[in-house]
Amino acid sequence: MNIIVCIKQVPETTEVRINPETNTLIREGVKSIVNPFDMYAIEESLRLKEKLGGKITVITMGPPQAESALREAISMGIDEGILICDRAFAGSDTWATSYTLAGAIKKIGNFDLIICGKQASDGDTAQVGPGISTHLDIPQVAYVKKIEEVKDKTVRVERMTEEGFEIIETPLPALFTVVKEINEPRIPSLKGMMKARKAQITTWTQKELNLDSQNIGLCGSPTQVVKIFTPPQRSGGRILSGETHEVVEQLVELLKEEV
Repeated sequence: MNIIVCIKQVPETTEVRINPETNTLIREGVKSIVNPFDMYAIEESLRLKEKLGGKITVITMGPPQAESALREAISMGIDEGILICDRAFAGSDTWATSYTLAGAIKKIGNFDLIICGKQASDGDTAQVGPGISTHLDIPQVAYVKKIEEVKDKTVRVERMTEEGFEIIETPLPALFTVVKEINEPRIPSLKGMMKARKAQITTWTQKELNLDSQNIGLCGSPTQVVKIFTPPQRSGGRILSGETHEVVEQLVELLKEEV
């Protein structure tokens, strides 16, 4: 089975700074990690390979520093890492990002399954995985918590819902977005870390992918951030004292003043 895992490098902390001119995250000086949900996608791909054999390719789109995320995935047991890196991709929203990743997957060619984390911790949109499947015109199942059975041309999974869970069988190739309940990511071995350090990372730019320039980067993004800011801290509350009826009267007067 040939599996592709899509990952993203995100800031390790939630205390990020915003560039007021570009409305983008300031990543300089902020440690980056593999998106936590993507770690479960990596682990699940490795478990499938251990059962069924095959090859796993991990891809990410980002600046040159995102190469470290690919090396971490390789240290866990992934076979190959591909970095999608070009200034032309800067400013991509979820639609343009999924379009670009889908283009890279088409270039890879032969695959049976794509696995993504359910969402990225820095955006929380959960749109890129489904977007990739739309661009590739393949079935997708979101919030997968268990892969029950894989046959030659179909796979049966259990997905989480607000009411419980569903059992879904879908033909391959397909795309899954997985939740943290699906497994427990392994710790890289010393051998794996040595392999990752020496691994050759493939880098693809717009030239290699030859994508429609109108669908990538900032100009190809249907949605754009107009303004982003940190909300001001709330001022301290006011405590009303006295008997119950007195407090009620005070509260009513305060509400009248606000209205």
